[in-house]
Amino acid sequence: MSQVGVAADLAAQRRVRIAARALARHGLVHAYGHCSTRLDADHFLVCAAKPMGLIGPSEDGTVVPVDGDLPEGVLGEVRIHQHIYKTRPDIKGVVRSMPRDVMTLSAAGITPAPRHGMGSYFSPGVPLWNDVQLVRTDAQAQGVASLISQSAAVVMRGNGAVTAAESLEDAVVLTWYLEDAARIELQLRAAGLAQDEHIISPEAAAARAVRAGRIFERMWDYLTAGDLELTSTIV
Repeated sequence: MSQVGVAADLAAQRRVRIAARALARHGLVHAYGHCSTRLDADHFLVCAAKPMGLIGPSEDGTVVPVDGDLPEGVLGEVRIHQHIYKTRPDIKGVVRSMPRDVMTLSAAGITPAPRHGMGSYFSPGVPLWNDVQLVRTDAQAQGVASLISQSAAVVMRGNGAVTAAESLEDAVVLTWYLEDAARIELQLRAAGLAQDEHIISPEAAAARAVRAGRIFERMWDYLTAGDLELTSTIV
């Protein structure tokens, strides 16, 4: 096991804490939710098992094996992170969140369609895990992970969402984008304007879902502004 696998380095611990507090600050999690970053092929670091907005500067997360039992004190749904990291070697960050508008739509079995720029990152659509039960078994976690295999996110019916990306920072940003897409979906449906012809085509979405111009970096800066551990350099 690498030294990083034995004890996560200070930069990774700090990044996870900052991400956790950012998600809480913007209402994307509350008492429930967690985030993680991959350390190496066999380990990842998950935030402390407490409300994410209450994680202090000295509260380290826990190193979790990609294969094997969850360490003592780690929340049961962290199995979702395990199975995503196991099946998606490209994934370096995972967020389990409880965004309000995503939750509202999911209770009706609906996920947001790609109708605006930020929604284009989820084209052609966000898959739904159609089960209201907490994900506390490996079979359930494997099912959730299988839905995110070709997507940036999965919505869980009446139970929030999961985003996965090439970095924890990107996974946090995608969580905000997903909630904004849900806001748009709800408002258009309430106004009777959610026609299918207004859904962005996969071709147009692929062209719109750009990364150039510090798109994700600027949103990360916005979401983390004012954090207790923030410096001018993004780690």
